[in-house]
Amino acid sequence: MILREWLISKLTREQLDAFVAAHATNAHTLDIGCCDSPYSKYFPNRVGFDIESGKGVDVVGDAHTLPFKDSEFENILCTEVLEHLHTPERAIAEMKRVLKPNGTLLLSTRFVFPIHDAPGDYFRYTKYGLRHLFRDWEIVEMREEVSTMKTIGVLLQRVVFQSDLRGGIFSKTLLLLGARLVGSFQFLIRKEYGMKSKRGIHKEHSVMTSGYYLVARKRDSAKP
Repeated sequence: MILREWLISKLTREQLDAFVAAHATNAHTLDIGCCDSPYSKYFPNRVGFDIESGKGVDVVGDAHTLPFKDSEFENILCTEVLEHLHTPERAIAEMKRVLKPNGTLLLSTRFVFPIHDAPGDYFRYTKYGLRHLFRDWEIVEMREEVSTMKTIGVLLQRVVFQSDLRGGIFSKTLLLLGARLVGSFQFLIRKEYGMKSKRGIHKEHSVMTSGYYLVARKRDSAKP
């Protein structure tokens, strides 16, 4: 049983939990896409918001048109939602509107990742795309979720989670074990490049990652 739980536990879950827990606060927080409220213990003064009713959902609505007053919240938590928004610029503008000046947004989103929650799965984001979308914010932190080799493991896990496989439990176990082990081979990579051609060389920390974690702050427009 312990081995099975280890194999099927999501490779990204521990990192995401740690990211959210590191920003726990009693401040008034809007939890966007809060289905099942996995992080409510870190934000006791929260409003759960989701497109569908469910456990811990206080307000049902669309993130593109948030039903809240201007500058109502000190923080926004938005995990695994941005890729599911058909017009992200509009939703980001709404987040900015309901945040107080200097309010903080905690966000995670997908980069190298399979289609999920179809058909409501619209985009994948590089760190450069995120910087563009949040160009009017102060980006406090942005980092990769996992390394390049561990991303391969994440994809192998998702093949098991989202596919019917020949070989049944044997094939699934083999792939899940491979998913767990492949990240150990990160040491084989000496350097990674976003571009390596006659036009130049651009080094990257990771050319593949399952997603990004972003901490961004709403700029205080009253300050020069």
